[in-house]
Amino acid sequence: MAHLLHIDSSIQGDRSTSRRLSARAAAAWRAAHPGGTVTYRNLGADPLPHLDEAGGLARMVPPDQHTPAQAASWALTERLIGEVREADTILLGVPLYNFGAPSSIKSWVDHLIAPGLSIDPATGSGLLGGRELIVLASRGGGYGAGTPREGWDHAQPWLPHGLSMTGLAPRFITAELTLAEVTPAMAELIPLAAESLAAAEREIDRLWSRASVLA
Repeated sequence: MAHLLHIDSSIQGDRSTSRRLSARAAAAWRAAHPGGTVTYRNLGADPLPHLDEAGGLARMVPPDQHTPAQAASWALTERLIGEVREADTILLGVPLYNFGAPSSIKSWVDHLIAPGLSIDPATGSGLLGGRELIVLASRGGGYGAGTPREGWDHAQPWLPHGLSMTGLAPRFITAELTLAEVTPAMAELIPLAAESLAAAEREIDRLWSRASVLA
């Protein structure tokens, strides 16, 4: 049975563009996979603990030598990697905060880097490949080629690198200029923002259209 892991990270709640896009993608996935199951995790409302001095070294210490804090951190890592392993498709909502991914996404990625669980310690190869990972990204401004802030989006180039050791390879669908309607200085960009959002929605709607036809 097909299984979806749906993760959001925005702190904007229902106002979030990335959450609206990920919800649209989840609905499209359900329509294409009748009877499929879904695991949902909201990192914006329930963030994961960052790796700290007490528990973070669990990835470098044999489990039988773990302190209680390290054991708890390792157990969470096992649970998070288990969620990925169970999924055929992963949807990850990622807004751009201060030119980077939310810190909750960084923590999620850090927990996924675990020799023996997501990385083969003998070969260094990733153990989580073969899954569809779709990132639904939103950016308040414009960061494309030729714009004043070209190259300032550090989330999109970082995430493939951050996950590379696990074998996961993200595909991005992005809506930008999302702040145009609420920022007077960006008012003239509202039509471009609408075009960007519509293009992202069309791309989402095509994701599993062939799968639904063949089902």
